[in-house]
Amino acid sequence: MTTSDAPEGPGGPTGDLPAGVRLQKALAAAGVASRRVAEDLIVAGRVEVNGRVVTELGTRIDPVADKVAVDGTAVQLDQDKRYFMLNKPRGVVSSMRDEQDRPDLRRFTDDLGVRVFNVGRLDGDTSGLLLLTNDGELAHVLAHPSFGVEKTYIAKVRGRMTPQTLQQLKRGVELEDGPIRADRAKILQAQGDSGHTMVEITLHSGRNRIVRRMLDAVGHPVVELVRRQFGPLHLGTLRSGAIRELSKIELGQLLTIARAADAGRKGAR
Repeated sequence: MTTSDAPEGPGGPTGDLPAGVRLQKALAAAGVASRRVAEDLIVAGRVEVNGRVVTELGTRIDPVADKVAVDGTAVQLDQDKRYFMLNKPRGVVSSMRDEQDRPDLRRFTDDLGVRVFNVGRLDGDTSGLLLLTNDGELAHVLAHPSFGVEKTYIAKVRGRMTPQTLQQLKRGVELEDGPIRADRAKILQAQGDSGHTMVEITLHSGRNRIVRRMLDAVGHPVVELVRRQFGPLHLGTLRSGAIRELSKIELGQLLTIARAADAGRKGAR
């Protein structure tokens, strides 16, 4: 971050271009507020740059390298970074190019005008929320095992699940690759006489097919599985196969937890 009160164009004492972009201009370009309102936010001490409160209107920043937050919520100033939510249908693999020529994510991303990749995976038989982005830094943090972003699934399982089995999921089950437990779990409904139960389960593990393996281990194999939530992101009413860009609020929430996790991981070193 650089601070300077020189004008934005040429004409300073040496005629050189000043480094960086004025903070209020960067905030306005990011859609946070008009430049005048952004100036008020800065003066009021509501804006942080790289973790430090900035109140000087002459402050210049690098929109690509500097981390900016307003009222504690992260702001993405790099306009080249894009973030999308996809409701992945069943039968589509979480890959940009499948070597076995199965249906892949390209059918949803080819018309975006930007090259993106998926953050994490959903197996072919699982539908629901998948995050797509070209922000490699954010993707790395969210996918890192130590971060442990929470994910919520709705599962239709065989059999009538009892409260005792639900408690077993929360206490933990032993799998071939180690123990695992649900952070939260609840029975949504037993489906009439069909012998099936709808279950909501939340966990932060990123292990392969973990929800299916957990439920199979307690005697309730999965019939259908949908991921409804990824961190602060909710699928909502997004229809199957539809894709949309994240809202400013959603992006702010996602960046805030990702930056906090990254900072905590670096501090632990």
